[in-house]
Amino acid sequence: MGIKERKAREKKQLRQQILSAARELFVNEGYENVSMRKIASKIEYSPTTIYLYFKDKADLLDSVCKETLLNLLNTLEQLKRDINDPVEALRKSGKAYVEFGLEYPQDYKLTFVIRPQFQKGLGLQEGSVGEKVFDYLRAMVSECIRQQIFRQVDVETTGQVMWSAVHGVTLLLIDFPDFPWTEKDKLIDTVINTTIEGLKA
Repeated sequence: MGIKERKAREKKQLRQQILSAARELFVNEGYENVSMRKIASKIEYSPTTIYLYFKDKADLLDSVCKETLLNLLNTLEQLKRDINDPVEALRKSGKAYVEFGLEYPQDYKLTFVIRPQFQKGLGLQEGSVGEKVFDYLRAMVSECIRQQIFRQVDVETTGQVMWSAVHGVTLLLIDFPDFPWTEKDKLIDTVINTTIEGLKA
């Protein structure tokens, strides 16, 4: 490996180290209580070094959330490639969405709960990773309508209904782990299946 390649790898590793430290501090101490200096101290670098990679704290939060959404999108797109039946793809994607949130609860809450409190919206600007996640959902709903599996429903509204269902159960399971929930998989499957069945032609 040449000097140029090694430096590029080291820069990539340091950027990831900064993101990981910021993610942990944002969750454990609250976004508003974390400074760039505190993040720098955690990884034992100067604040100046962090500013070489990120414009400010808001840029750091945005980058952490983009990384989470990209991981989610990759998970969903893999499912879509492996399943031909659009209803089954929608069902399994809903389940994968909830499981992703439960596996990475800190990342999920940063992206869908904490970030909107400090930055306008959910990061769904045109061309963003967030928009691509929603486009994935819209595409599956549209295919179910095209194949006349679903009624002629409004795609945007239906997509938001599906997201509301899976987001709701994800956040409830994260925030209230001590609630006497029924068996977890049964609860998740019932939420998703009930929503889908209500849309069928």
